Amino acid sequence: MNDQPAGDAQQLLQRAKQALAQVDGTVQLPGLKEPVEVLRDRWGIPHIYAKNQHDLFFAQGFVAAQDRLFQIDLWRRIAVGETAEILGPQALVRDHFARLTRFRGDMEAEWTSYAPDTREIATAFTAGINACIDQMGDNLPIEFQILNFRPSRWQPEDVLGRMASLPVALNLSREVTRAQLVAAVGLEKARQLMPTDPQVDFEPADGLDLLGIDRSVLKGYGAVTAAIRFMEPIGSGESNNWAVMGHRSVSGKPMMASDPHRTLALPALRYLVHLNAPGWNVIGSGEPALPGVAIGHNERIAWGFTIVGTDQADLVVEETHPEDPERYRTPSGWEKMTVRREKTRVRQDDGTIKEVDLTLRYTRNGPVLHEDPERRRAYVLRWVGGEPGTAAYLASLSVGRAQNWKEYVAAVARWKTPSENMVYADVDGNIGWVAAALTPVRGKGHGLLPVPGADDSYAWKRFLSVEELPQTFNPKSGYVVTANHNILPEGYPHELGYEWADGYRYQRLKSLLEAKEKFSLEDFQRMQYDQVSLPAKQMADLLTQIGPGDPVLEPYAKLLAGWDGNLNRDGNAGVLWTLWRPRLVDVFYRHRMPKHLVSDVTNRLGVTVMVNELREPTSTWLGDEPAQARDTLVRSTFAEAVAQAKKRFGADPTVWKLGNLQKVLFRHPLAGMGPTFAKAFNIGPLPSGSGPFAPDQAKYDGRFHRVHGASYRHVLDLADWDRGMATSAPGNSGQPGSPHYDDLVHLWNNAEYFPLAYSRAKVESVTEHRLVLEPASAR
Repeated sequence: MNDQPAGDAQQLLQRAKQALAQVDGTVQLPGLKEPVEVLRDRWGIPHIYAKNQHDLFFAQGFVAAQDRLFQIDLWRRIAVGETAEILGPQALVRDHFARLTRFRGDMEAEWTSYAPDTREIATAFTAGINACIDQMGDNLPIEFQILNFRPSRWQPEDVLGRMASLPVALNLSREVTRAQLVAAVGLEKARQLMPTDPQVDFEPADGLDLLGIDRSVLKGYGAVTAAIRFMEPIGSGESNNWAVMGHRSVSGKPMMASDPHRTLALPALRYLVHLNAPGWNVIGSGEPALPGVAIGHNERIAWGFTIVGTDQADLVVEETHPEDPERYRTPSGWEKMTVRREKTRVRQDDGTIKEVDLTLRYTRNGPVLHEDPERRRAYVLRWVGGEPGTAAYLASLSVGRAQNWKEYVAAVARWKTPSENMVYADVDGNIGWVAAALTPVRGKGHGLLPVPGADDSYAWKRFLSVEELPQTFNPKSGYVVTANHNILPEGYPHELGYEWADGYRYQRLKSLLEAKEKFSLEDFQRMQYDQVSLPAKQMADLLTQIGPGDPVLEPYAKLLAGWDGNLNRDGNAGVLWTLWRPRLVDVFYRHRMPKHLVSDVTNRLGVTVMVNELREPTSTWLGDEPAQARDTLVRSTFAEAVAQAKKRFGADPTVWKLGNLQKVLFRHPLAGMGPTFAKAFNIGPLPSGSGPFAPDQAKYDGRFHRVHGASYRHVLDLADWDRGMATSAPGNSGQPGSPHYDDLVHLWNNAEYFPLAYSRAKVESVTEHRLVLEPASAR
């Protein structure tokens, strides 16, 4: 569709407002058993009060669709492989991948893996979504009107998709990067450039040639984890969580903080809700297309999560038969692939729908992602997603009902994907942590390079039990903290993975937790928004030590002298570091590997390796005169950063502000259709601070547009649940024109929180809209 004439942004918003969902009064709905109250508070959070479990989740599906129907319809299509019906033929590659990785095993085991009553809950939840679609009729959210399609009806199985787990299976793409690196620079250099933690001398499998393994192997994976025409890319984030025992808090009860970071999207990736019915009283956030609350608290326990980094996927290389590419080598000879053929609907340029055949191939090791007929290879995904119970976050249906540590650990045993550091606190004064994930035990290899499919010595032998996973309960330190860092306890006997985030955020948070005896919620809020970058401070100190080398640069070098690494959006020193770091990384690594590999190779521990080497230079990295080479590198790249800053903001550094360089813009899915849509629906741009190594973790693209950040935060004092506070952005509603479309964004951007009202009295005091859902038979 072409953009509308300039000046029509207000007309678009007016059309959007005419399609807003009903949030007051009474609605009669077929499928309900008893009346349900939905109290929306002043921040747009629905508090749902039902008299039975069926109606609770029916109502959750209904209100999620009221606020996020366009978003969840797209997510359903992504999960089940039906995006080509609205996007056209270019989306077939992502639909093919989604159908390849759909769970096709024992459905009874699948349903009961999350909780014994998952099927009943999913049936009620999806019936509620369908009831909302029916109730809307033709008055659909503005996006459906513009794109001229209708939302699909939901089936209970639609909540079982595996696509939400794939973006955090980062080790899969890194296996390909490592294979490319080994092929390009050799094994020893690859070990230096892409180190593991703990260090291990990885090597290719015997007889497996790594040549030819490149990004084309992951074409389908890249499609489902990247942007489509009107969707933002789905990315994994780097998050923090911690808890302290009662003797470390002002209130005398445990306190918890958690802030999962993901792609900054519009609508938000998280949806806040409060679910109350017999057997349920849980509040927090989750994914809008799933029942339950993924992260939050009930009346007895609280929990938070960060990605662990457990290696849950391998790329398997199958040798195919020279005369029949659908046959592949196994230890017992050639076997035929399993072949499935499905039909899918594809939108044509003229708007008509055409049915197209899809062919799905599988070996005994998993779905075939890519075929290379010249090398007679098929590349196969061996991953946990083929096991029952690996739809992301659904095990929260068990976690949300746990009442103590024993029940929590039993519930966490059901949590298989994504791999999460699950931090715990309860009203009895306990805290704990479990590295929850379905964790494979490999035969040979470490999961760091592709492996041959015909060699069973590389197969997975079993999965670790929850008792074998890293965990702690009431530690002597009085606190637990995780930040995607290496969480392996000393002497831990099993392999979880080798590719953790750098330890900077963990080190910073640990130092803050050890700097005080007792903490308040306000302390926890400051810690979540802490913008101190330890490598920035280390490099600033190094520049001060060696000097800029040019008197003209002295005034700019003084900005960094004694700087604490705080990347506050109103500060000026952060401008130099933010411009300097990418240039420094590029120059440090670019002569050591092909240019196209630099970004992928360095995106985990690249800065850690570089900073350590520059602080203590060696001939291994910097040649025969390492200190002199280091000084030249630091000074020349710093001079380039100064030149960039002067070009952008002028020569006077006292007027520089990091927030004038870094911006956050929440882009609506239709913004790419033209400036009118962008003006009507986008939120921002807003000045933004921080960076990738601070607790308030922020990632920016090459234009310094923020693309990752905290998708949700909570800080909880278990002495009083009503004291809980949260952030989310940009709003709990995804409908343009709603007062809750963007009402949370300025709080989020200004380090301010809103209350997580929990008790009925507190909820009533902040209620702005009251909707009663009644059974249709009540008329």
